[in-house]
Amino acid sequence: MSLESLFLPLLIVLLAVPMFLQARKQKRTMQEQQKLQNSLEAGDRVMTTSGLFGTVVASTDDTIDLEVAPGVTTTWVRAAVREKVVTDTAEDTAVDADTDTEQEAAPVATETEAKDEKDTAEVPASQSTAEVAEPIEKQKTS
Repeated sequence: MSLESLFLPLLIVLLAVPMFLQARKQKRTMQEQQKLQNSLEAGDRVMTTSGLFGTVVASTDDTIDLEVAPGVTTTWVRAAVREKVVTDTAEDTAVDADTDTEQEAAPVATETEAKDEKDTAEVPASQSTAEVAEPIEKQKTS
């Protein structure tokens, strides 16, 4: 057998294997999406494929009702749900509230103070220490 006779079967294998693997990956993704859409129940916070966030209020076999704002309910096809959104727990909210309070209590530096602090800060060796030239208008008058 010569190398030329093996070229065509080798080419077919090289094209068929990636197609097979891609089809498998796509099938697995579709199964996961179907499982997610079938597991939706009232109270779940979701995001649709168009990026709209809402809370599941009611569901039927092929549609779900999402509350997108207090008192505003819309009906969607189940397939439009992209993912469940994990909501923050009470502990995370308490930590965020403490962080916000600390940030508000910190004094706000003026622009010149911030520039002075920036000038006095040490510059790592990997960063450039180049200076900016004066504007052309100032150079001509000097």
